[in-house]
Order: sequence, then C-alpha cells, then structure tokens
Amino acid sequence: MIIDDKTIEKLAKLSSLEIPSAKKENLKRELSEIISFVDNLKEIDVSQYEATFTTVEGGTPLREDIAIQDLELSSHIVNHAPKSENGFFIVPKIIE
Repeated sequence: MIIDDKTIEKLAKLSSLEIPSAKKENLKRELSEIISFVDNLKEIDVSQYEATFTTVEGGTPLREDIAIQDLELSSHIVNHAPKSENGFFIVPKIIE
C-alpha cells in the first residue's frame, strides 16, 4: 500500500485531525514503515497454531450485568461536559 498525500488527507478527515503540512512527509514515511512491518508478518509460519486462542485460562470470566441509576453521578458527568442541554450531551453533527 502506498501512502500518499491523498491517503493522508483521507486519514485526517476520518480522524478529525489537522495535520500540519510540515509533518505530512514524516507521517507518510512512518505509516509506510508500519505497513511494511505488518507485511513482514505475513512471512511467519503460523500453521502450527490454532486460528484463535485466549490468554485467560478457562475462557473469559462473565459477570451479571446490573443496571444502577445514580442521579448524582449522572448530573456530575453532564455538568462537566463541554456542552449539554436538558441532561443530554451536545455533540457536533457528523453526518452531512
């Protein structure tokens, strides 16, 4: 995969980040190195391993999902949000 200016612009838009022109060349180089490294992983023989595994012996521990309504905590969170109205968060429109 080639990382060019078009790819950088697309990544900037998708991530909602402003990438200064001075840093674009360095970013292109770094992303190319990362992709090259990941491509090298394709050369590793993993045929002796199962496709999936877990590091947790016995599987993932589960817990009961219990809903708790804490109005004091909720109001504290909403009051410290950058923008809120009537107990809801106000966020920028992302779909045009």
